[in-house]
Amino acid sequence: MGLVAWLAATAVHADAEVRTIVQADAEARPAERVVSMNPSLSAILVALGAREVLVGVDAWSKESRDDLGDLPSVGGLSNPSLERVVALRPDLVVVVPSFEQRDFRAQLRGVGVPVLELDPKSWDEVLATIHALGDAVGRRAEADARVAAIAAARAEVESAVADRARPRTVLVLQREPLFVVGRGSFIDEMLGAAGADNLGAGLEGPYPRAGLEWLVAAAPEVLLDSSTDPTPAADYWSRWQSLPAVRNGRVVGLGPGTATLPGPWLDRALRILARAVHGDVVAESAP
Repeated sequence: MGLVAWLAATAVHADAEVRTIVQADAEARPAERVVSMNPSLSAILVALGAREVLVGVDAWSKESRDDLGDLPSVGGLSNPSLERVVALRPDLVVVVPSFEQRDFRAQLRGVGVPVLELDPKSWDEVLATIHALGDAVGRRAEADARVAAIAAARAEVESAVADRARPRTVLVLQREPLFVVGRGSFIDEMLGAAGADNLGAGLEGPYPRAGLEWLVAAAPEVLLDSSTDPTPAADYWSRWQSLPAVRNGRVVGLGPGTATLPGPWLDRALRILARAVHGDVVAESAP
């Protein structure tokens, strides 16, 4: 199950707030045995220095991260395993609400496993998720520091691009079929902060499916490609010379998840996007 599927599955909860759902009899103390059912939540926990509390992770996290490869997999978005989770004796399971795992979450609560549901769709919700996980595992200071670094990076990037023209930009999540970043997600907000005019915001939903006809008509000046396709972005899109981004050498490949994971490194993602859109306008990393 790819990252696009994770993003699309969680995006259906457009009106949900970041929230906590914990069994009423759960003790108010930091969790020591945590199962993460989502790659974003896994990444946040590791970034906060809480790798040692993880006892199981989702299949995507296990397969895509070397530092989590030794942990048991508890299944993916569409096939979570209640038996595997319960066997790990967690004192907390962290999930992003999705339709696919609705019954699974109910089953966890039914057998008395504490569940923390977090829904990081927007920029503010990602930051709130970092704080919520920090609180859950006794890493509030680390969460505060990470959120502060993200906020500082946004201020830096917005200042650096404030007087620059905003190029017409498309961020591709998947090539075939074509999925792009639409409006209302944290990625859309990051594109705006990085000084881009996100053309996908004119489509319906945060991660809409688009067509090549739409892309040609949109005529992006910058094409950012975050797909998992192994063909280099510039080589793949060279077939469409009618695109201004292709003709002018403004096709930029982004590593999958580099700027599209609602996780702990939005500061890095913002700088990457700003450099992709405007060149060496900001440093690659914090001073």
